[in-house]
Amino acid sequence: MTTAEVDKNARMKNIINILAMCAIFHSVSASANVSGIERFAVWTSGQGNYKVYRIPSLIVSAKGTLLAFCEGRPTGSDTGSIDLILKRSVDDGKTFAPAQVVWSDPGNTCDNPCPVVDRSTGVIWLLMTHNFAKEGERQLVAGTAKLPRTVWVTHSEDDGASWAKPSEITASVSMPAWAWYATGPGIGIQIRDGKHAGRLVIPCDHTLRGGGARAGFAHVIYSDDHGRSWKLGGSSPQPGFNESQVAEISGGRLMLNMRNSGRGQSTRGVCISDDGGETFADLHHDPALIEPVCEASILR
Repeated sequence: MTTAEVDKNARMKNIINILAMCAIFHSVSASANVSGIERFAVWTSGQGNYKVYRIPSLIVSAKGTLLAFCEGRPTGSDTGSIDLILKRSVDDGKTFAPAQVVWSDPGNTCDNPCPVVDRSTGVIWLLMTHNFAKEGERQLVAGTAKLPRTVWVTHSEDDGASWAKPSEITASVSMPAWAWYATGPGIGIQIRDGKHAGRLVIPCDHTLRGGGARAGFAHVIYSDDHGRSWKLGGSSPQPGFNESQVAEISGGRLMLNMRNSGRGQSTRGVCISDDGGETFADLHHDPALIEPVCEASILR
């Protein structure tokens, strides 16, 4: 192993620890030190312009910048006015720049950040969702909302310092029968090996209109042209799942690792794709991955 590889591995350990802390959102002192690992809060409830920070996502740019996304919630509710915000770190997470707003539609919901880095271009793509505040998840899942949940994308060519105006891609990545829709939460990946190497893949979930929460499926969307356009990929073969994460396993295959919908199950759902996320099969619950019916993260 070269010195560069050792340095990279050590750096990734630091990044993973930061990711864990982003997920927990500590409100304790930034100086806490346990087992030689310095822990601190990237986002603290009540500080800044928001009562609550939720739905964290951390990714490393091609240049090594850490980008910590989350939802800024003025009231803490899953519905209502929500902004997508970001903090950047250029020193491996030792310090973070002040928060910046990536997307805001005053009074409405801009949520579910799910970024992916194109390693060949260095561009950071951010997939997001939107709905009008008066028609939140409950109305969307029940199929009573008058206005749809929509899917959007923005990108940054300067390591997250600035972002393009968001553009809607709902027509390319959703179906008329779908009600609720969420990108991520978490991160997307770029396939490294096999026939579909270079493809950008974003984990998502949706529910069928009028079917309720138990009519939920996990699915993916993908891009083969470096983020310029996005297509709808495969879904979990059966319902009973929602928030998901995707990871590349051997031979360029993909594993979709899914939160269950609480139908008497307490373990993560798993399905596999042999065609770069265009279809999924081999659906099963993994008895080793016990969960409290909650989103989880996975990183290869």
